[in-house]
Amino acid sequence: MTIDPRGADAPVPVPTELSTARLRLRPWRADDAEQLQPVLEANQAHLGPWIPARVADPATVPRLATRLAGFADDFATARAWRYAIVSRSDARVLGEVSLFPRSAEARVPLASADRAEIGYWLRADATRQGLATEAVRAVLDVAAAVATFTRAEIRCDARNAASSAIPRRLGFMLEATQAAAGVRATDESVALEVWVLELERPGEGLTSCA
Repeated sequence: MTIDPRGADAPVPVPTELSTARLRLRPWRADDAEQLQPVLEANQAHLGPWIPARVADPATVPRLATRLAGFADDFATARAWRYAIVSRSDARVLGEVSLFPRSAEARVPLASADRAEIGYWLRADATRQGLATEAVRAVLDVAAAVATFTRAEIRCDARNAASSAIPRRLGFMLEATQAAAGVRATDESVALEVWVLELERPGEGLTSCA
């Protein structure tokens, strides 16, 4: 079954929880702030070069709760679907995997989108275990079920070898490398890799590489 977008502001019933062998994926909640705040504090050097400040920078717990409440509202209204990545074994917050409606030029309202952009980050002590690949594989199934999406894209800084290994592992093809602004206003431009995967509908052999 595919999901009908039904308009730019209409909620889309994407799953609000996904489970994999090791992970639980669910929308952010304001009460995640207390657990997330020390994660962001401890991972500034790890995340700062790659993730926008509005996502990665630490903040006070009340300000972070407001940020996460905004993410939850975006999820509920189909502007962007940000899933917290939570360990099934001990309920630790490990990072995030996200789906953004976009066109060839930019992120756009869902009704104007023809593809999904996937983003992700993990705390440093959760890397090199295949967890980001596991999470991305799960949201690929979600993207394939949204009728307006014909392809998935992952965009990452060419210097971030760990990040670009994930689309390669999942069968994406490198379509282009283009100049783009860095994640912070003071950054010089970077070489941005654009990885693409054509989506197949559920029941039609969705590509999901092991």
